Amino acid sequence: MFDIIAVDISGRHKLHEEYLMVCAAVAASVTADHIEKVKQITIRTFRSKEAPDVHDVVKMVENTVSALKFKGTIVTESGDMYNKPQWVIDSMFFQDFKYQESMGERRCMEIAHHVSLGARKLLLKELEIH
Repeated sequence: MFDIIAVDISGRHKLHEEYLMVCAAVAASVTADHIEKVKQITIRTFRSKEAPDVHDVVKMVENTVSALKFKGTIVTESGDMYNKPQWVIDSMFFQDFKYQESMGERRCMEIAHHVSLGARKLLLKELEIH
C-alpha cells in the first residue's frame, strides 16, 4: 500500500473569453489494483484569459495539493502535463510526482476526474454561465 494524491483539472478550454478551471486533488492509500482508503479531497478554482501552459498547470496542481494535510506522490495522466516526459515534469514539482500507472492509481484518477468535472458544472450553474 502507498499514498498518492491523484489530481485532475477540468475546463482547460475557452468559455466566454476566459478559461474557468477546477482542479481536484484526491489523497488516498492505494495498492496496485485498488483503493484502500480515500483520506481527503480538495478542489480549487482558477481563471485565466490565456490558455494555461505546463508551468501554469504545475502551479494549479501545487496550489490545490497544498490545501491537503496529507503527504503522498502526486499522480496525473500524462495528457494533463501536455505529454511531456515524466522527468521534465518531476523537476518542476516540490514533492514526488509520477504519471498514473497502476489500476489503483487509475481508479483514484477517475475519482479526481468526477470531482473536478462535477465541481466545474456546479460552478458554471451557480455563475449562470452556459
